[in-house]
Amino acid sequence: MKSQLLLVALPILNAALLIVTLMQPHGTSAQEVAPVIRARALEIVDDHGRVRAAIRVLPPDPRVRMPDGTTGYPETVLFRLITSKGSPKVKIAAVEDGSVISLGGDSDPTDVQILARGTSTSLKLINRDGKQQLVKP
Repeated sequence: MKSQLLLVALPILNAALLIVTLMQPHGTSAQEVAPVIRARALEIVDDHGRVRAAIRVLPPDPRVRMPDGTTGYPETVLFRLITSKGSPKVKIAAVEDGSVISLGGDSDPTDVQILARGTSTSLKLINRDGKQQLVKP
């Protein structure tokens, strides 16, 4: 007798659970957009899993020697766009006292750098043969 009651009760319970589940509002849908994404870094990858764009917060490093001769690298927010071969061609960085934009050409060291740090600004152009031109106001 108990097994017959169980055979009747289980389908009724399943039907009730199905109805309750279908009547509840869905948590997310494809149309909804999250208002904020919080993370320590963001990477966009291609179909092969290679990183093609990245935004990162890099910690300060007091031991790094900078191109202008100073030492110490401040905390930096860095945005990079990267080719399919892994070469970063666009870099945009922000630090407490300024920012830099670097645009890379087809071959290394072909590069354009726009720098604004502290009270100074500069534009550096570097050709494939390594010839440089520095423009300062």
